[in-house]
Amino acid sequence: MKILIVGASGTIGKEITKKLAGDHEVVRAGRNGADVQVDLTSVDSIKNMYENVGNVDAVVNASGGANFATVTELTPELNEKGIESKLKGQINLVLLGLNNVRDNGSFTLTTGIMMDDPIRQGASAAMANGGVKAFVKSAAIEMPRGVRINSVSPNAVQESWERLEKFFQGFDPVPASRVALAYKKSVLGAQTGQNYEVY
Repeated sequence: MKILIVGASGTIGKEITKKLAGDHEVVRAGRNGADVQVDLTSVDSIKNMYENVGNVDAVVNASGGANFATVTELTPELNEKGIESKLKGQINLVLLGLNNVRDNGSFTLTTGIMMDDPIRQGASAAMANGGVKAFVKSAAIEMPRGVRINSVSPNAVQESWERLEKFFQGFDPVPASRVALAYKKSVLGAQTGQNYEVY
């Protein structure tokens, strides 16, 4: 299989690449460009990425950002990052990539634990996560040519815990390698419309 991994140089993206690269052709994409450069907030950048990569069997996204701020500090401008990157960016990966994914291929997007287990300053990220989850569930019933779509909802990961613990008080972080297994399940399995929780 030829698998496009967006966000391949990130903490989770690196582990997904490890799980899939041994048996498959992996194309790594990201802001800094591993094999190909892409900015999820730009429709033109996503289109250019697909033009450069060509047809693939699977698209995996392990990227997307949002600003952390309390609701009283959250402005429309700060909230826009989560909308443009984590929400619209991921959905546009699907909308613009449908013709590049081969029959019976798949898309795997990323949500996150905050939509189910809220934290302070996490409303914007939770909003984007919930939107992606709803899109995946709804889009699954209309995907053409046997193409599947799922999402993975990771907990905070151990590798980033030193930086994130202050936000995730009382949470039990998981290893990124365990999170990566959910992406592998989505790519190589048969299910669609699922949100795989790794909590």
